[in-house]
Order: sequence, then C-alpha cells, then structure tokens
Amino acid sequence: MKKKHHFLILFLLCFVAYSAHSQQATETRLGTLPELSLHRGHTVHILSPEPIQYVDIASHHVSGDLPLENVLRIKLHEDTTQTEHLDFELGTITIVGDNFVAQYRLTAPLWMNDTGIPAMLEIKPEHTRPLEISEIGLSRSQMKNLALGLLTKNAHRPVRSTRDYGVGIALNSISTLGDYIFLDVSFTNTSNLSYNVDELRFFIEDKKITKATNVQTVEIKTLWQYQPLTEFKKRHRNVFVLKKATFPGSKVLRVTLTEKQISGRTVNLKIKYGDILKADTF
Repeated sequence: MKKKHHFLILFLLCFVAYSAHSQQATETRLGTLPELSLHRGHTVHILSPEPIQYVDIASHHVSGDLPLENVLRIKLHEDTTQTEHLDFELGTITIVGDNFVAQYRLTAPLWMNDTGIPAMLEIKPEHTRPLEISEIGLSRSQMKNLALGLLTKNAHRPVRSTRDYGVGIALNSISTLGDYIFLDVSFTNTSNLSYNVDELRFFIEDKKITKATNVQTVEIKTLWQYQPLTEFKKRHRNVFVLKKATFPGSKVLRVTLTEKQISGRTVNLKIKYGDILKADTF
C-alpha cells in the first residue's frame, strides 16, 4: 500500500512538472526515450501501476500479450534475423493506462551478457505522461481506490436493510462523486443453504404500486463493482457504482437479488431518493 501511495505522489509531481512545461515539450523523440533491450529466447514482463488499456508495438519482430490487466508480456520472435554489422532498432512500444501513457525505445543488441538481459520492467513515474480525458470520467483504478476506502470502514448502522428467506441486504453507505453513486452493500445468509447468485439488478420504480396503476420501471445498469458476486455462504460485502440519476420522491431505487435455482429466493431492498440526497461526498 505504501508503495502504491508513493507512486501516486510521484505521479502527481510528474503531472505538475509536465503541465508547467507542456507548451515547450510538444513532441518526444526516439532518442530521448528510456531503452528496453530484448534478446531472443527471453521474455520481458512489464509491470504497470494501473490496468493497461492500450498497447502499440511498432515492430513486427516483437509480439506481446496481457496475461493480467496490469502486466504486459513481450518477446522477440525466434526467427528474427539480423546482420552481423550493427545492433538494430525496433522502434517504440507505447503503453496506455487509465491515467498515463508511457513509451520505451526497443532495441535488440547483437550481443548481451546473460546477466544483463532484462526480465522485468516496472513502469516508473518519470517515464509517464498524464492523460486528461474528461469524457471518460472516473477510471477503474480510481473507482477501485475509492471503493477500497469505503470497505475499510466499519458498517454498524445501515442506511436501509431488509431480510427474506434468511437472506439479508444492507445498504451500509451511499457516497457520491460527480456523476457517480457508490453503494456499499452487505449481503448475509443465515440459512443452511449457500446462496448462488443469478443476478443483482437496480431499478427505479414507483414507491407505491397498485393493481390499477401502470407500473413504470427503469433499470439502471451497474458501471462497475469492486468484486464478482457469484455465491456467498454467510457474508459478502461489495461496492457498486451507478451513474447518478434524478428521480422524484414518488419513486425509489430498488435493489433486487435473485438466486439461480428455479424456486430461488429473491430479496428486494428499496432506497429512497432522500437517502441519495443525504449521501456523503468524497
């Protein structure tokens, strides 16, 4: 955790420095990029502090893949041939995360001592430039950090709670940031049967429904959630991010949890609009 915070601090410092010199530093030349040397028969893993969103490899002699969302694996092709005269350039590799772009100059030296062959490269703050893409809003890594902060807090007094068939849903807290709503939700199971989740869905609907009324229900899709919700035997806690929506006091936000079995248990939690208006802000 300390290491991650250290990176964020350095990243912000680099952002300030870059912003101050943005009018002068309008282009980047190949010779100024940090060098990454590749060698036949050896794989290099590049570790990113954020999930990798995009990769561009200039040379067809190099292949790469993403075994994990924040790990890029690259390798020089075995059939690559080179002259005996000079080392050769492989162009650039560009890596884009949620909030930064990093570039490296790829080379394939004619000869390299085995002890000098790189195996792993960690992207450093000084090798990155910040991205400002306001249309995207919060990135996944930003949502994750905010959600983690909510999950570290104790949940003693839920805003709303309900229980049916031995299965309970408790809304621990509501937090907002810009156009986003963060719902900290706990699920409990006091029955002897494990709960296999089919779906968790969110709806805006009328607060009071009568038979003579045309029910208007609008589903709100989840933008992001902290962890998968597939099954829980006793307890599960999660954070769900929704796009902020305005609805009148005559309607509620309904959280519906359904079980996979045909005769499965369904639990509904209704959240008042007033609860959202009283939400904390980050």
